[in-house]
Parts: sequence; structure tokens; C-alpha cells
Amino acid sequence: MKHVKFSDLQETSIIRADQIQIELPSQPVHYYRHGWQSWSLAAWTNLHPFPVQMPAIFHPLQVDVEHVFNQTPHGSWLGAVEFEDGNILLLGALDTDAHVFMTDGHLTGRIDISDGEWFIAYGRENLVFERYAEQLGERFGRVKKNGVPRVWCSWYSLYTTIDEKILSRVFDELSGLSFDVLQVDDGWQINIGDWEPNAKFPSGMSALAEKIKSTGRKAGLWLAPLIATRSSRLFRKHSDWFLRNGRGRLVSAGFNWGEQLYALDTTHPRVIEWLTALMKQVRAWGYDYLKLDFLYAGALVGKRYKDMPREAAYRQSLRVMREAMGSDAFLLTCGTPIFPALGLCDAIRIGPDVSHAWERHRDAHLLYNPSIPGTRNAIRTVAHRLWLRSLVHIDPDVAYFASKENSLTPEQKTLLQDLAYICNFKATSELPQWLTTEEREQVERFLNANPQIEQLDRYVFKLDGRVADFSSAVSLPLWPTGLVTLWATVLGWLGSVPFILRFLKRFDDKALKKRRAGL
Repeated sequence: MKHVKFSDLQETSIIRADQIQIELPSQPVHYYRHGWQSWSLAAWTNLHPFPVQMPAIFHPLQVDVEHVFNQTPHGSWLGAVEFEDGNILLLGALDTDAHVFMTDGHLTGRIDISDGEWFIAYGRENLVFERYAEQLGERFGRVKKNGVPRVWCSWYSLYTTIDEKILSRVFDELSGLSFDVLQVDDGWQINIGDWEPNAKFPSGMSALAEKIKSTGRKAGLWLAPLIATRSSRLFRKHSDWFLRNGRGRLVSAGFNWGEQLYALDTTHPRVIEWLTALMKQVRAWGYDYLKLDFLYAGALVGKRYKDMPREAAYRQSLRVMREAMGSDAFLLTCGTPIFPALGLCDAIRIGPDVSHAWERHRDAHLLYNPSIPGTRNAIRTVAHRLWLRSLVHIDPDVAYFASKENSLTPEQKTLLQDLAYICNFKATSELPQWLTTEEREQVERFLNANPQIEQLDRYVFKLDGRVADFSSAVSLPLWPTGLVTLWATVLGWLGSVPFILRFLKRFDDKALKKRRAGL
């Protein structure tokens, strides 16, 4: 353990150590928690113990399960404390597989590789994070900061009810709107793990890509290459390709689509071959914009074919896929551990999914889940990761404009739109037939606007003279107390029962099918 006194620090320092501990000069007032992957919470919080979010069945796909029950201030790769005078002290790794904790008046960093490097800086927040980003760029690399495409994706309007007929119609009706990419999301594949078109796409994926290109746009496709369901052909045929723990049991990658998810062992030679072939197949179909999702699975804790740190193993698999798809493809990573993806992808989703709702009382106040889809959750975490924008294109998720199928207020929609301007990543998902004439004009202005942006405060920006203040979105809910705590515990337990989740999914599926039938 390398011990460092605050009085011995320079304005910025780089120190080599597997473990490092910095003595704090005084009691801080806030701690910067940086979550592990896209959907994990990033926020300035108080120093009190932090509740464990629920339901537990979602832990593998929302947080780092290795640290989920640690209620002290901590975070992945970096941690920072803010003092009364507004200055901050940051301790950040310059490698993968690292974690930072605050305990007993110290910042403590631990890294799973030998002779790791740590960056330490003290001063004003923006300057400290700017210098940290510079060092990360030198270690991990930066993407070419060319313009990011303006994207329409199918997810937040149609979800898994997409089919060849409705998408072809939507692609035609998007004529006149300045999208560069039309991206097909979840619902085209046979199963999670079986990445071939299902019966809803009888003409195949190449024909769909050609349809998109006929509108003058590039074709985009969603897939989740590092996970599979138990019912998938991939799992049934190659169960030995999947990550297991030290006792030989399969490692859970969470629960979704009404099924248990499992993670591919990305160090297995056959898995590497399979991932390479999959990326080449998608490009051969004609897709130039790839959204790879649920990528956290590549870095879950487990016993791998090749013994290596888990995040390094994931980064290796991402490099394999990047090389297989070609440097001319645009790669958006989602549900990804943040640092291992730097330098290998064009863009990173930096917050949870948005939603047509601002916040649900159940999710925020009872389950205390800041990772679950919701517009407030998304804005909160994105606002705390804006410092990454000098390294990679940062995706805050889609903006909303339509009043149909949406409960957000105009002010809440404006916050999402302003965040897209600040991130310089514009995407929407609404169906053209949902948009009024005025809303369609708003979408077109949004896609073509390029406002001058100035940051005034941590959460306050000026866009062409207009102020955008995200303060209303960043606070965290109060913990449940009294009898509410008991109800929250019961609700969290019920939310981890697969049968109940499958039952609730039937209602969601029925509502989506009804929406699709009405189009």
C-alpha cells in the first residue's frame, strides 16, 4: 500500500502502485460516485451509507456485483471528494480493473494489475476532470472527433414489436427529416444469442438495409453479442462457451426478456471466432452503424478460459469486434463498463435508458433504483459524465418531441433536448404519425441546430443565450423509513421472482401488441 499525505501532493501527480491511500486534509462535504457501466449511477452524493438498489435479480445488468453491497462511498476507477471551499481532490486510475473507496478520512485505490498508475489532482472541478481526461486519452486513446450521425431508432416507439412491414412504412414517412442513420433495434432476431432474422422479417436483414439506404440514410442495427438466454440455440449448442464461477456454475448476467441471461466467456478461442464472424456478417448485410448492447457481460466476475483481469478480458473482446467490423463502421457501445471501452468505440451511452415517464415512485423511492429506465435517472447520470466528451462521443439517449404516448412535460422534454445539444449526440425514436405538424418542425430544427454552449455552473449551461438548468433532475430521493421500509423490502423481493417478472411482462407485451395493431 502506497501512503500519500495531502501536504506532499503537487497540483497533479501520477503514482505507480497496486494500492494507494491518500490522507484527506479535512472532512469533505460530497463524494463523486462513478458507476461501473452505462446504466450505473454517477453522481455527487453526501457521505452517508448508500442503500442497495433493488431488485437484486437486476444487479448483474445494472451495477458491478463485486461491490454492490458496499454502502460506503466508492466507485469504479475513480473517486473524488468536494470540500467546503468548492475545491475537489480526485484519485483516478489510468488502467482498467480499478476501484476507489472513501473510508476513515482517506481515499483508497485498488487495482487488479501489477504496477498500475494513479492520477491525483486537486483544484477546481472542471480543471481537475479536464486534466484527468487528458491522461486517460493518452493511455486509452481518443476517437476521431468528427460529427456524430443524427439517428432515428425503433426502440422507444415500437420496442420488440417491430416487423418488416411497419419499419418499411416508417422509413418512408421519415422522408424530409434530417436523419443520417435509421437504426433497427431489438425485435428483429430469432432469440438473444441467435442473431438471425426472425419470421417477422421474411425478406432478411440485407433487404432491410437496402430499404434504409434507398431513403438516402445509413443502416443501423442493434445486437447484444455477449449474452444469451437459456432458450437460445447458441446456449443449447455451446453451453461450454459461457462464463462460470469457481464452482463450475453459470454466472448470471441478469434477467430480461422473461429469461435468465448468461455471459459468454470472451477469452474462449471459439467465442472469439464466433464474435468475429458475427460482426462480419452484420457488415455484409449492409449495416454501417452498430449499437452493441448489454456489453457488461464481458466483464462479469468469473473463471475464464484464459486467466486475466475481467475488464481487460472485455476490452480484448471489444477490440476483436472493432477490428472485425472495420474502422469505417460507427460503433456505439451501451451497457458497457466505461473505461475499458475508451479508445475502441466511436460513442458510449453514458446513462440509463430514458422513458416516456419522468420518474416512477416505485422505482425511485421504494426500490431506490437509479439505474432503471427513466428520464430523471438518465439526465442525472449523464450530467455527471459530461467530462468524458473530450475522449469519445457521448450518447445521452433519445430526445422526445411528441405528446402522444408520452407523459413528460414540455419542460422535461426540453431538458432532454438540451442535454442532446450539450453532448452533441442527437437521436429520436418517435413514429412520424405521432408527430403534429408543429412537433415535426421541432424535430427538424433540433436535428439541424448547433447552439453555442457555455457551462456556467455544475448543472447550469447557456445555449445561445438561453439558460438550461439540470438541477431539478440530479438530486436523489430520500430513503424509505418506517413501515415504508418493510413494504420496499417486500417489493424488492417480489421483483426478484422470475415468475412474477414473466407475469408482468405479459401485460407489457399485450399493451405493445395493441399499440402495434393500431398503427
